[in-house]
Amino acid sequence: MHRDSVRAVAAAVLATALLALSALTAQPSQAAAPEALLSPAAVRAPGADEKPAVALAPPEAKPGAEITVTGRGWKPATLLTLLVCGQNAIGGTNSCSNASGRAVTTDAKGGFTQKLPAAAPPKPCPCVVHVATVMGDSVTVDAPFTVTGHPVADLPQQSGSGRLAVLTARLEGGGGLLTWFGSPPQRRLVFTVGNLGSGPVKDPVFQVGVSHGVFAPQWEEQQWSGTVPAGRKQQIKLPVELASGAHGDYRVQLRYGGKVLVTEPWDVGRPWGVTLFWILLCVVVPAAVFRIGMAVVDRARPRLPGTIYASGRRRKAPWRPAALLHLPPPRRAAPARPSGSQPDGGHPPGSRPPDDTGALPWFTQGTLPAPAAAEEPPPTSAPSTDRPSSKGST
Repeated sequence: MHRDSVRAVAAAVLATALLALSALTAQPSQAAAPEALLSPAAVRAPGADEKPAVALAPPEAKPGAEITVTGRGWKPATLLTLLVCGQNAIGGTNSCSNASGRAVTTDAKGGFTQKLPAAAPPKPCPCVVHVATVMGDSVTVDAPFTVTGHPVADLPQQSGSGRLAVLTARLEGGGGLLTWFGSPPQRRLVFTVGNLGSGPVKDPVFQVGVSHGVFAPQWEEQQWSGTVPAGRKQQIKLPVELASGAHGDYRVQLRYGGKVLVTEPWDVGRPWGVTLFWILLCVVVPAAVFRIGMAVVDRARPRLPGTIYASGRRRKAPWRPAALLHLPPPRRAAPARPSGSQPDGGHPPGSRPPDDTGALPWFTQGTLPAPAAAEEPPPTSAPSTDRPSSKGST
């Protein structure tokens, strides 16, 4: 009983202490909330309305030095490129020092920190640090930057009070036989613009970009020579070209004044001529090598008499002495000469001498020519030497 009362008292004291502690710490935490939000050490995820931003430290440096580029407000896990550009990057990446550029991937909260060499751009200042996305939606941020000792020039003349808007757009052109064999596909971006401003637009500079898949478009600056009066419209044609052997789904975009005005799909067929060429090459070359090898073997192997080779000629037997020829087996003993045959080996009249094939070793059985028919000798009138038998003789 005593133990139960001690435990109840201890639990009541502990509960009272916890309530007092929570009451003391509630008001200071609420008061410290604004300071915590303003503190640079506080980390928070970017809001939906927060735009990407870039900061430079220091904002001015000599060529060859390094600056620190810090960004926030970007999408998480996004690949970015950092370049030092001249003329406020008006001419696209053509006015940037591409060789000294850097790439960085944002963290899970959309921020990054990257070292960047302060290289001198190919165009004069005013200069900027150009930060752009590589994949996905095209997002760019330009932070002002000063390259010490780099020349400074005025920016290119832009349109005054004019404002262009695209009314219609399409891609013209088609592939030919050379494109089927891997030639660079070419099209013309034909679009009609209207000047919605109060002043004319003279020699506008457009940017044409082509993207494939998830990659961001690579922009190329193209200037159209002409003037679009205020309140009038004008048709403009700009060439678009892909790399050699390109195929698949592409998108052609037109940008003017920092805004994308046109997005046109472009389905590029596969260059089947290149595939056919490689197939024929893989078939013809081995066949030619095989034929050459067979010809070499046909000429190098020993020739056998009487054999017809791939050349179509029969090899004749070379001349050899008779001693080197294979002689036939020895002849059998001649049969007994019948009675009435001539002693000198002659044959009786009206009989044909037997064929003697053993005397001709260069002939074989079945290849002898037919013997000529022997002429029968005329009958002789010589008296017979046989005496008639007498009657009663035995």
